[in-house]
Amino acid sequence: MKRLLKDVRVIDFSWIGAGSYTTKILADLGADVIKIETAARLDTLRLTKPFKDGISGVNRSGYFADRNSSKRSITLNAKHPEGLALAKRLAADAHLVTNNFTPGVMDKLGLGYEALRNVNPSLVYASMSVQGAEGPDKNALGYGLTIAAVTGLLHMTGLPGREPAGTGTNYPDHIPNPGHTAFAILAALRHQRRTGQGQFIDLAQVESTQSMMGPDLMDYFANGVVQTRRGNRHPERAPQGVYRCAGADRWIALSVCSDEQWLALADALRLQAPPQWNGLPGRLAEHDAIDAAIQVATCAWDACDLAAVLQARGIAAGMVQDARDVLERDPQLAARGHWVTLDHPEVGPSTYNSAPYRYSQACSTPTSPAPLLGQHTREVCRELLGLDDPAIDQLTRDGVLA
Repeated sequence: MKRLLKDVRVIDFSWIGAGSYTTKILADLGADVIKIETAARLDTLRLTKPFKDGISGVNRSGYFADRNSSKRSITLNAKHPEGLALAKRLAADAHLVTNNFTPGVMDKLGLGYEALRNVNPSLVYASMSVQGAEGPDKNALGYGLTIAAVTGLLHMTGLPGREPAGTGTNYPDHIPNPGHTAFAILAALRHQRRTGQGQFIDLAQVESTQSMMGPDLMDYFANGVVQTRRGNRHPERAPQGVYRCAGADRWIALSVCSDEQWLALADALRLQAPPQWNGLPGRLAEHDAIDAAIQVATCAWDACDLAAVLQARGIAAGMVQDARDVLERDPQLAARGHWVTLDHPEVGPSTYNSAPYRYSQACSTPTSPAPLLGQHTREVCRELLGLDDPAIDQLTRDGVLA
């Protein structure tokens, strides 16, 4: 099957989480993503756990690998005049340049949108800073957790009356920000293909994260209600929660959406359904007592078996899986071929995520493992810059390709 973006070239200055995941989406769709790196200032993810076999190294991070499949890496010192010139030559023949630095950083390097538009008028240029390129907070620094705090997302996570618990991960880096940016890029590339015109995309990561909170924001704008932490409770569903099952640290999550589902749950777990209970939180007289009864009942079940029983009865339920479960026991992911094994040049065969979507007539699975630091420097210099080996060697000695 074809790769939808096989004719698109991306010069990728982004790093860490959201930016790297954005370009991974494009790379797995076939774009030639050339990741610009420098040994003088490594991508933080290259130094982030987990490391293969617990051995640290710039090419051994599983986190970095997951965000950078299907890409090529070159080391290029853009602060060196010759490095800047080479970067501009790469941008001159590219369809897209990306970065997720604070506004002004790329301009100081001589690689801002206006500078690159002069060498490539049809260029799409995507910048995804925390607060965007304009406004009083445009120079704010941050990453997923700070974005979640600024937007109010963290305020709504955790148990009532306790401090915010957080989402357990840098949620903005994984879902809203790369997703919104990739969508904007695809729209701009389509416009570029149809008209030959470039675009400047200024994405504020705070704003794309806030878009995931629409109902809560509207509740405040329309009703003056400030949503707060409610643990696993839901305003329209009950019972809902995470309950311990048989075995060490095994749990099941379930959510009852109707009276019929409540009766089915009570029957499956052999619960005594009190007459005043009808599955609607606004009319629950014994919410805590019911939760406690469910907890007693679920402790006798294997989480996987119970999930299957409840799903068969039309109840939303799923075993809380650990990493081994997801890799080895999840039949849905296995059936969809979600996991792909690629042979990394340093750490050997490694497991990668495929994209969470499938095309009927195109491919979106990773094509190659994450690159070694500077693995493709010589290849890119020969192929795209027309440099021969003696010239490449000299630029390396001069600290330009480093």
